[in-house]
Amino acid sequence: MRTAIASAFFALGIVATPLAIAQDDTKEIALKDGTTLQIYKDGKMSMRDARGRVHSMKEGVQMETSDGKVIVMRGNEIWRKTTAEQLRAELYRGK
Repeated sequence: MRTAIASAFFALGIVATPLAIAQDDTKEIALKDGTTLQIYKDGKMSMRDARGRVHSMKEGVQMETSDGKVIVMRGNEIWRKTTAEQLRAELYRGK
């Protein structure tokens, strides 16, 4: 019984560690209208609604953050997935 519990925690640690590390490649900023802006390491951005669906936005559009700052859209990356999203897709696909 202890071996089963220990192996389960070990397996969870293996899965959770890459997901925690994967969160570092993007910066998420909450916007005033309830959407989220993801900024990637190369400076390009992606806009997502409250459910996590990607929205297309023209380059140069001004967005206001929840704390009142204004950010201008740069490089609409509607097809880019974060590392965490890629990992989730592979896990649910059965790879």
